[in-house]
Amino acid sequence: MPGLIVKIGDYPLHHGGVGAIRSLGRLGVPMYAITEDRYTPAAASRYLKGRFVWPTTGREDPERLVDGLLRIGRRIGRPTVLIPTDEEAAVLIAEHVDVLGDRFLCPRSPSGLSRRLASKQGLHELCTEHGIPSPRAAFPQSQADIEDFAARARFPVVAKNREAFQRRSRPAVHGTTRIADAAHLRHLAKDWGPHPGVILQEYLPREEAEDWIVHAYFDGDSAALTMFTGVKVRSWPPHAGMTACAYVVDNPELAEMTAQFIKRIGFSGIVDLDWRYDRRDRRYKLLDFNPRMGAQFRLFENEAGIDVVRAQHLDLTGRTVPEGEQRAGHRFVVENIDLPAWLAYRRSGYTTPHVPDRPASTELAWLAADDMKPFFTMLARFVRPGAKHLWQMWRDRSGRCHDR
Repeated sequence: MPGLIVKIGDYPLHHGGVGAIRSLGRLGVPMYAITEDRYTPAAASRYLKGRFVWPTTGREDPERLVDGLLRIGRRIGRPTVLIPTDEEAAVLIAEHVDVLGDRFLCPRSPSGLSRRLASKQGLHELCTEHGIPSPRAAFPQSQADIEDFAARARFPVVAKNREAFQRRSRPAVHGTTRIADAAHLRHLAKDWGPHPGVILQEYLPREEAEDWIVHAYFDGDSAALTMFTGVKVRSWPPHAGMTACAYVVDNPELAEMTAQFIKRIGFSGIVDLDWRYDRRDRRYKLLDFNPRMGAQFRLFENEAGIDVVRAQHLDLTGRTVPEGEQRAGHRFVVENIDLPAWLAYRRSGYTTPHVPDRPASTELAWLAADDMKPFFTMLARFVRPGAKHLWQMWRDRSGRCHDR
């Protein structure tokens, strides 16, 4: 049964989609993908049977997107497993599963749950309801709320876009942003308008914290068919961005917390969770809940060769998901962002506890001996967005310095 990588938005350099194409394609599953153009790394994979060039922005009407998916389904011509790679796609599929279910296979969760999980405010409320620790947070509704927060907050704090669905149409910040003081907050808030779409969250000091990852697949009864835990060693931008390097590390306590939370809320499907262990109060705090495949999912595989994408495909097609222990000590590296991340972490002197002295094995996000074209396509396309990202970081830093 085929698989379809579903993307909404313009982000052609996505190693997670390439990883999913390879993971199922190597097993003989016919793989299809929605791509921004004909020359993305995913489109270059030898394991891709067909691509559907469909540039989207994330600002389209949902009905239009659903119609587009149905047209693609008719072109494939047989039932297909959907694999979303972003929150917009995951929520779109979850909220239109009854319509899409005629042509596609996808998990079913309670109505509105995926949208709440993808929302920073919705996730915080769910954590409060179910007793899951999370950082303290404020949700300002006006500039007056910003002023009130600035007067009483303990800095630094972290700002994030409140709703995943506003990050493309009305982004308040470019990803997770550390705010050093009240002056910096007021400077940023000038561009947020009368109704700031941000969450202002407690900052957990990197010196007193550890970043943990949980990936899992839950069946229709919200039972974990496969569960993995690991530690994030480096990210880009440093301490607040995409995983650049991570290791598989067993953490039964965190796995049990995740399983209990998912069971209570009734979610079904793949999850990618970011937890931070706060050494000050010795608690794991849930930072992010992505109700879809994570870009670094190929970090995790059990002894039976099962990752979360393979687990979903097996389960949705009515087959048993083989059990097995995770590959402890395995390392995952994203080549194009780990070098600058390594340099930044080295300068800061930050090290991650629980990391093995040396990896038992390593998987690269882009380079694969049996599928080289995505790597070279990534290199060809990386220069422009890489330079743009560095310019944005410089501009943000200059703005903070000028404001001070």
